Amino acid sequence: MTTEEKASALHDQGYNCAQSVLLTLSNHSGMDEKTAAAIATGFGGGAGCRELCGAISGAIMTAGLKYGAENRMQINALDRELISAFREKFGAVRCEDLKAAKIPCDALIRFAAAKADELLSR
Repeated sequence: MTTEEKASALHDQGYNCAQSVLLTLSNHSGMDEKTAAAIATGFGGGAGCRELCGAISGAIMTAGLKYGAENRMQINALDRELISAFREKFGAVRCEDLKAAKIPCDALIRFAAAKADELLSR
């Protein structure tokens, strides 16, 4: 199963966007499913207020878990690259704007998981 397929399957099981991405990228974070799902719960729907897309939040959480707090500069560089690619592909990073553009969450989840996997694998 590809990264995109796994992320999509998790979303189909009822996980929110952030949970789907964080769980998909567990090979990078080392976090167990129960803990990852709990931590990412509040980040779905743009942290419940339609701000930063939950799929991006899940990817950013993964980078933090992989590299640790002492590597903030490296994490921030990866975050900027991810957000730039996401914005280039979809035209926005805010949940509210993405919803207004009628972009399916599944497309956002699939892209964020695959792009983050690519960046974290370098």
